[in-house]
Amino acid sequence: MSCLFQLISTLRRKKHKLHSDSSKLSVPVIVVGNIAVGGTGKTPLLIALVDILKSKGINPGIITRGYGGRAIAYPLEVTPVTSVSECGDEAILLAEKTGCPVTVGPDRMAALEELLSGNAVDIVLSDDGMQHYRLVRDIEICVVDGNRLFANGFCLPAGPLREPVQRLKEVDFIVINGKTSERSPILESAIEMVMEPKFLINLLNEERRPFIGAPFNIGSIVQAVSAIGNPQRFYDLLDKLPYQVKRFKFPDHHLYSVEDLLSAGIDEHQPVVMTEKDAVKCRSFARSNYWYLSTQVCLPPTFVDEFIARVEALV
Repeated sequence: MSCLFQLISTLRRKKHKLHSDSSKLSVPVIVVGNIAVGGTGKTPLLIALVDILKSKGINPGIITRGYGGRAIAYPLEVTPVTSVSECGDEAILLAEKTGCPVTVGPDRMAALEELLSGNAVDIVLSDDGMQHYRLVRDIEICVVDGNRLFANGFCLPAGPLREPVQRLKEVDFIVINGKTSERSPILESAIEMVMEPKFLINLLNEERRPFIGAPFNIGSIVQAVSAIGNPQRFYDLLDKLPYQVKRFKFPDHHLYSVEDLLSAGIDEHQPVVMTEKDAVKCRSFARSNYWYLSTQVCLPPTFVDEFIARVEALV
């Protein structure tokens, strides 16, 4: 089955590559994705890339699948009144963090056309979409989790890969999220991305506490709540604090309710810490002990310079 999945994936990609016509698009497209299931850190990287582009006077737009959302119709442009239940947690986070126009939809080309029809942008970034072969792209960036890499190296269902590892030979940049001791030949040119914890921010009043020392003075327990694809990196960061970390894991993109947390055994007085993506789903019922971890993406200056040069050649 794994070999069949790999064959079908390869044939589909070659078919769309053969018939693609970049002249049909009025702006260049950057795809930030991965070849493995589960979270790799592509959304934080995309946000960092948007910041880089805006600092150079380039006006980006964003398209994304909208996982976890259940809109009546797609494509859907994210507005200040769009709910998480409509567009998903990633779309809300992208819109709030970047201030860019964001359009969601399972059909990336339809989302792209909707975005361009109502917004004057210089370039479009696609959050995920490497396997959406109908989406013409000018730059591909593949994010690899530094802890898991490619696991057993097999495609679905025998392994975690959506495409074979050799697919990385076709992308423009490979970004490894976190340090890894294993560097196979295909990763020789990979760029290392580091996500540094900066602040713990309160969901109710936005109080910011530096991620150093002992930021909480209530008890010795921190309750880590997550509904992301790969929460281990989040847990590892919290383990740096001088507390016992109690883990509460929910399905990826889960839409929380206060009943979910209470029924899971969350203590109403001890600190609850979640990711920024989880926080957008909990603000409506947040309590004073709800916090989220704010991180900063750090990229090598050489990569930033090369990325800017590639983009400026397109726009």
